[in-house]
Amino acid sequence: MNKTGHIAIVPLGMSISSFFVITYVLCVLFGLLVSSQGMHQLLSTLLPGFTWLTWPSFLLGLVWMFGLGWYIAVIFAPIYNFFVARGEKSGNT
Repeated sequence: MNKTGHIAIVPLGMSISSFFVITYVLCVLFGLLVSSQGMHQLLSTLLPGFTWLTWPSFLLGLVWMFGLGWYIAVIFAPIYNFFVARGEKSGNT
């Protein structure tokens, strides 16, 4: 956030995307070490085109997670900034 309370899209997008990528890698590692069947079902449901576990599928999952983070940032930040600006105009800061 900057001084006016607006959220910058790029830092938000990189933060959310990094969080999702790290979470995805941890889920895959968990599935490899503990329970591949349960994690296979979860990731196959959440990620179109994902199959357990090939390199192309793993990379596809990374792309989906990174893209999802950016999707959220591109949608969320302008909506948030709109309402912050609206609140500043009405004096509700």
